[in-house]
Amino acid sequence: MPAERRVQARRGDAVEKITISFAGFNRAWAAWIGDRLERRGFSVSYRLWESPADQPLIELLQDLATAPGRVLLVLSEWYFRLGPRTDTEWNSALREVVLPVRDHFTAVSVTHSRVPSATAMFGAPQLNNIGADEAEARLLRHLGIPADGPPQAVDGRRGPRFPSEAPDVWGYVPRRNPRFTGRETLLGGVYDTLNGASGGAAVAALHGPPGVGKTQLAAEYAHRFGSEYDVVWWISADRRGACRQRLAELAPELGLTTGVEYGERLRAARHALRRGDPYSRWLVIMDGADEPDQVWDLVPEGRGHVLITSRNRDWNRYSSQLVEVGPYDRIESIAFVRRRAPRLSHQDAERLAEALEDLPLLLDQTAAWLAESDMTIDAYLELLEEGAGQDVVTVSSDFPVAFRTAWAILLNHLRETLPESVDLLRMCTLFRPTSIPIRLVRELPREALPEKLVGLVESPVRWARAVEQLKRYAVVRAAALDDPTGGDPSDQAGLVENLTMHRLVHLIVHQDMPEQDHREFTEAARRALAASDPLRPTDPGLWPRYAEIVPHLKTADVLHSTDPDVQRLVLNCLRYMYLSGEYRPGIVLAERALETWRSLLGEEHPRIWDVIYHYANLLRAVGDYARTEAIERKVVETLREQRGPDDLEHIQAADGLAADLRGLGRYDEAYTISTWVLDAYERLLGEGDSRTQNARNNLAVSLRLLGRYEEALALHRQTMEERRQYLNPRHNWTLYAEVHYATDLRLLGRYAEAVSLQGQNVRVHRQVMGDDNPQTLQAEHNLALCHYRSGDWREAGEMLAGVLERSERVLGDDHPLTLMFATSQSFFAREHGDVDLARRLGESVAAHYARMLGPDHPFAQGVRCNNALILRSVGERDQALETVEAALGGMRRAVGKRHPWTLGCAVNASGIRNLTGDPASAATLSLGTAETAAEVLGDRHPLTLTARIALAADLRGTGENRQADKIEREALDALAQSLGERHVHTVSARSRTRPYWDFEPQII
Repeated sequence: MPAERRVQARRGDAVEKITISFAGFNRAWAAWIGDRLERRGFSVSYRLWESPADQPLIELLQDLATAPGRVLLVLSEWYFRLGPRTDTEWNSALREVVLPVRDHFTAVSVTHSRVPSATAMFGAPQLNNIGADEAEARLLRHLGIPADGPPQAVDGRRGPRFPSEAPDVWGYVPRRNPRFTGRETLLGGVYDTLNGASGGAAVAALHGPPGVGKTQLAAEYAHRFGSEYDVVWWISADRRGACRQRLAELAPELGLTTGVEYGERLRAARHALRRGDPYSRWLVIMDGADEPDQVWDLVPEGRGHVLITSRNRDWNRYSSQLVEVGPYDRIESIAFVRRRAPRLSHQDAERLAEALEDLPLLLDQTAAWLAESDMTIDAYLELLEEGAGQDVVTVSSDFPVAFRTAWAILLNHLRETLPESVDLLRMCTLFRPTSIPIRLVRELPREALPEKLVGLVESPVRWARAVEQLKRYAVVRAAALDDPTGGDPSDQAGLVENLTMHRLVHLIVHQDMPEQDHREFTEAARRALAASDPLRPTDPGLWPRYAEIVPHLKTADVLHSTDPDVQRLVLNCLRYMYLSGEYRPGIVLAERALETWRSLLGEEHPRIWDVIYHYANLLRAVGDYARTEAIERKVVETLREQRGPDDLEHIQAADGLAADLRGLGRYDEAYTISTWVLDAYERLLGEGDSRTQNARNNLAVSLRLLGRYEEALALHRQTMEERRQYLNPRHNWTLYAEVHYATDLRLLGRYAEAVSLQGQNVRVHRQVMGDDNPQTLQAEHNLALCHYRSGDWREAGEMLAGVLERSERVLGDDHPLTLMFATSQSFFAREHGDVDLARRLGESVAAHYARMLGPDHPFAQGVRCNNALILRSVGERDQALETVEAALGGMRRAVGKRHPWTLGCAVNASGIRNLTGDPASAATLSLGTAETAAEVLGDRHPLTLTARIALAADLRGTGENRQADKIEREALDALAQSLGERHVHTVSARSRTRPYWDFEPQII
């Protein structure tokens, strides 16, 4: 018999048959067991064990006994949980039906949980918590199947993965819900839909109203059928940006080698899925995709499967199969209710399910408290029919009238059994439902608490009982602070720090709160948040605490509070959001604060100036310089007129105006204002004040942007030393001063010093501020450039790629820092083998700068000059010449003829002139450039030496070889002395490789 033919297990002349009976939760085990048996020649069929509550268990087992061949039970707690059935019922039925035909039944166990004692008759081997080989050996040994020789292939197909082994790629899938029940038909339908599709990726969209369990269903599908895939990837698709990010993150998980551009990783991941390389068996789940028109083009294509959850029916217009997810089937509702409330009869459970219209969330909550209540089902249904004595309205068009009525009944029950739990629940609705920090309420002093909560907070026992009551009735769930899935850890009730609540429950309880309670609880929530303010938003170690506070500001309506402590909290949160890089949310909060406080406090209130200060910082951080310049100029003029030039808020606003002018490329104006600001602070506050130090730093930045690097270095050194003295070496302001100082060292050609300082600085940045903080990204970017200028291009390349990728992910493609990093990556890629990437990045940055800053801005001109070098590299010489000449002229107009940036553009322009056949013009430009560079930057500056090497090359083009040799020899000696004989610039110049200059956008 050929080896590839299927081996047949026979008894006599017939293929032996085995029927596998399993609970849906254990489908992966059944599939793996069946595959192992088929590879040993058995004919396998499957029986999903459902155990409907309205059928006697004995009848169900008798029906199972008629299945062909031996019946193999896959035992787990899930097998016996369906129904529900008691252990006594199971033991009796097993002994009556199975024991007499014991040879017809066998079993394996995939659980360590308790199961009915009568299952001991099977002697079932344990298959979980061991490896695949040992599990297969136990299975075969138990069934009396020889294990000699390897298993044979079945129809050339690849079998399912061992259930205990995760797919090769498994990302962001919520952990499995151990209380998931029912939905067997729906899960099977989704499976058939996805596997029955032909051509391209199979796409199924789970559609239904909120609260029916679409996300839970998708998660259960991933866990139940995950063994059939090599890749299972979960995407939160409620926002396009988040969807793109998660898809891009798949690229490295697939082992793809891509460039650093985030969009490139996205394209690579989608291309790999479409090709099925390296994996063709993949499942991508897009959860919460309620706006198909925003994300439909991101749906992967290929031979894999896509599962979508959405409240929007329009997915049927986007080549997807719509799968309706509605309430439970009645049989599922009955089974679920009886498991949650065993005291209810089958008939009572059916009546309750009918009254609540089989809504899963409502059934869960209602059955939970009926399990412990002595209320009869008749009494409950009567209350439901009467609307519980409250106004019955529809919560949303997705839910029926009964939803709110049932909630009124539940609240009445809680009020009668433990009224304090209702007060606590109402207090919870003053916080965001996804993470309710109830510990903040417990930490409030007695005088700040609503009277209804005083006794509860002061008694740990009563507090724990109230929390446990809410959890018991599925009103809230406990969630660990670091649990993104909102899990249900085994915290003791009294130790729970955070709770979660379904948003509809949150809405109903909040809307139904009496007005007096609403006022008192709102004020308490505001005080709790204010009391939790660490009061140091500049300390990165405290940022996690601010990150926890910010989401609750809107829910607690803090902006309408006149409490100074609450207002201070808002301002501190704005400061934190600016320093931590939460720019966009910070802008939204600042705009809301301005609108509300202007109405509440008046246009001239000091708080308005405070908010404007933070608002301008946030806008400036995202590159909206024109807008901030208009805002700051108005503030400066108003405060100067009202309070005089020496008012500290006026000086602060002027300092911000200088920053705006730097962003707009108006460096001379910025320098003038920065000089005045520093003088004013030194006169009014003294040298040691942090505002004086900040002003000195800002003046140094203005000097750097003017190309006055030595002066900038001196001021940045002074600022760095003062901050080390007055703050501490690990303070984020001190670290930022070091970044500035190292940048100046690099721009002056002192590369070894810059690498040494910046390397240490980056290590501390990562420890103190984290890898993805914008300031850390700036520090790493400067270190990468320090390495690059030192000749260590391999280290530089890896760092530049990582910084750009993280900036795109954290800040977005059009953020000023991202554009700065992309510029560096572009000129690095140009010189190191990826000119296509260089061109793509260069053109993208140029377009962004032209749109954000205007085509005449120095940054736009500088990037245009870089792009001319790319055009030169790809042979488009005429276009390169036109581009570089335009950049040179534009830079002269923007910053003047003697600015280092203009001199750099001239170095590139002379090289392209020479290349395109105009050596005389090139030599004339080079001569003027070299002379001016020496005057501005000094004889030994790298740009001066670059200009001289370029001049020598151009003189040779005009036949002036003796003069060229003399200039070249002097420049080479200077390079060797300043950079070293083996430095890449020295070696390149000695080999007469034409030098060039790269424009680098600077921090403003």
